[in-house]
Amino acid sequence: MSRRRATALVGTLGLVGALVAVIPATAGESPAERAATRAPQWTACPKDVVVPPTVTLPVQCATVPVPLDYQDPDGARIELMVSRIASTKPEKRRGVLMFNPGGPGGTGLDQPAFLVSKGLPTGVTDAYDLIGMDTRGVGHSSPVSCGFTADDAYWANIPPYAPDDAAVVRQADIARDVAERCAAHDTEDRLRHLTTANMARDLDRIRAALGEEKASFYGASYGSALGAAYTSMFPATTDRVVLDSIVGDTHLDRAGLRRFALGMEQTFPDFAAWAAKRHESYGLGRTPQQVRRTYLTIAERLDKTPAPDGLTGAVLRQITFGSLYNQIQYPSLARIWQTYLNPGEAPRAKAATAANPQDNALTVFLAVTCNDVAWPEDVDTYRRAVAQDRKRFPLFGAASANITPCAFWKHEPTQPPVAVNDEGPRNVLILQNRHDPVTPFAGGRLLRETFDARSRLVTVDGSGHGVYVLGGNACALNLTTSYLVDGTMPAGDRACRRG
Repeated sequence: MSRRRATALVGTLGLVGALVAVIPATAGESPAERAATRAPQWTACPKDVVVPPTVTLPVQCATVPVPLDYQDPDGARIELMVSRIASTKPEKRRGVLMFNPGGPGGTGLDQPAFLVSKGLPTGVTDAYDLIGMDTRGVGHSSPVSCGFTADDAYWANIPPYAPDDAAVVRQADIARDVAERCAAHDTEDRLRHLTTANMARDLDRIRAALGEEKASFYGASYGSALGAAYTSMFPATTDRVVLDSIVGDTHLDRAGLRRFALGMEQTFPDFAAWAAKRHESYGLGRTPQQVRRTYLTIAERLDKTPAPDGLTGAVLRQITFGSLYNQIQYPSLARIWQTYLNPGEAPRAKAATAANPQDNALTVFLAVTCNDVAWPEDVDTYRRAVAQDRKRFPLFGAASANITPCAFWKHEPTQPPVAVNDEGPRNVLILQNRHDPVTPFAGGRLLRETFDARSRLVTVDGSGHGVYVLGGNACALNLTTSYLVDGTMPAGDRACRRG
C-alpha cells in the first residue's frame, strides 16, 4: 500500500537464496547487449501526471525498454515510463535519485513533483536528478488488468474483516473467483513476470539507461521492500539508499500481512486519545478506552446489520485502518464515526459505477504479492489464523489474517524471494515511526537486523505512515537530508523525539 493512499515482513537469509536472487539479473546477456540500452528521449509527460502548481521545476517523461522475462532477455520487451526533475546545479549534482511511493501498484511518475511540493529540501534537488516511474504493469508502464469493477465483492488490498468462521469460507469463494478472473484476463501472459525481483532488475536497467554508474534510491512502504531487494541484488551499483516505513523484508508474505493488525493496535490509541480530548465535539468517548469501545460497538453492529448506504463493519474497519496513516485524517474519521453512531441517521445508498479506478493498482498488488512467495492453499489454515488473530488483535486481526486470492493463484513462484544481502557498503538508512498502522515498528527492527552493518535505523517517536518530508519530524528530516546530500550516515542507530 502507498503512504499517500489508504502494505512488515519476516524472511530468511541464505547463500543459495542470495545467489538465485543475483545471478538471474543478467543471465544470458553479454556486456554488449546490456550496454545497448538506448538513452531515454525526454518529452512532455502524459496529462494525467500531476504536477502541483507550486512546482516550477520542469518535469519530463521518457520510456525505457526492459525484458518482460529476464530469463529470456532476447524475447518480448515492455516499456517502462519514467519521469525526471533534472538538477539545475551541475556543480552540485551527484547523480540520480530514484523513487518508489509504495504499493505494489502505486503510480510513481508524480512522486518527484509531489515531494518537491511538500518541501523536499533544495539540497536534494540540487544534488540529484529526481527519477519517478510507473513500475512494470502500472499506469503507463505496460499496464495489466484483472477487470475489477466498482461493485466487486473484492475491492481492497486487504480482505474484509471476518466476524465469524463462515465469513472466511465465503471470502475463500470470492478469492478463488478473483484469482480465476485474473488468470482469464491475462491473455498476454504478463502477470507471472510481475515480481519484486524483476522490478529491482528494472531499476538497474533504468540506471544503466540513464548513463549512471550508480543510482541512489528512496522507497516508502512497499518501496522499502523493493529498495531492500534492489540494493541486495545490486550492491555495487546502488549508491545512497533510504528506506522509509519498513515492510521488513524484500516481499510481502502472510506473516507480514497479518502484522497489519499489530500496527493498528499500536497506532489506534493515538487516534483514541485525540478523539477523547474532543468528546464535546464528536461524542465518541471521554477516555481512550471509551473511544475504543465505541469503535467496536459500531463495527459489530454493522457486521450484523449494514447501514442503509450499504456500509458494513468490514468497510468501517478498513476506513479506520486507512485513516490512521496520517493524523490529518483524524477529523474526517471522527465525523464518519459520528455518521454511523446512530443507525437511523446513516446516509442512503448511492449507485455504483461500472468502472473501478483501482483495477490496475489492485491487479499489480495481487500479482506481485502472489508471485513473490508461496502462499498456503488450504482454507483451514486461514480459518485458524482468523480465529486466533480475532482474539489477539480485536481491532483488525480478522481482516489481515483472512484469505487472499494468493491461495488460488495460477502461477507458482519461479524463484525464492530475494534474500537480504548484508555484505556490501554501509549505505542503507532505515526510517521508522514507532506507531505505524501498516508497517509497524517491528518491520524496521527486522530490516535493521538483517542488513546488519550495512544499515542504520532512525526511530521516530511519531504516529502514522511515512517519515521523510511528509512525517514532519525535524530530527529525521535533517538526518536523512544530510545523508542524501553529504553522505553523512549516522555513526549508530538514532532515536528522534516527536516534533
